[in-house]
Amino acid sequence: MSKINRLNIISYATFQATIVAGLGLVLGVVYAFGGLILDILVTLDWVPPTETPGLSLGTLLAFGGVVGMPLVFMAAGFVLGIIQALLYNLFAKWFGGLSLKFK
Repeated sequence: MSKINRLNIISYATFQATIVAGLGLVLGVVYAFGGLILDILVTLDWVPPTETPGLSLGTLLAFGGVVGMPLVFMAAGFVLGIIQALLYNLFAKWFGGLSLKFK
């Protein structure tokens, strides 16, 4: 049984940023294609237009979410990873850390 008493802050923050960037990529794709489908339906007059005229520059910009969302999520994940690692290192002293069993 191994005990983890401290986390390397930058290493954990990088790991957290990578995981959260993957989530941002998935959500960016969903956002982009969801907007595309809605704009196609508005262009075909199957859905009444509200604020969007259908396929337009906004549709192209929605695909920026495929790049933008992972970058924003990565930055947020890195900052939150730093905070989580600092809190873990603080509280692991008091509560003994995590016990892990590797096979």
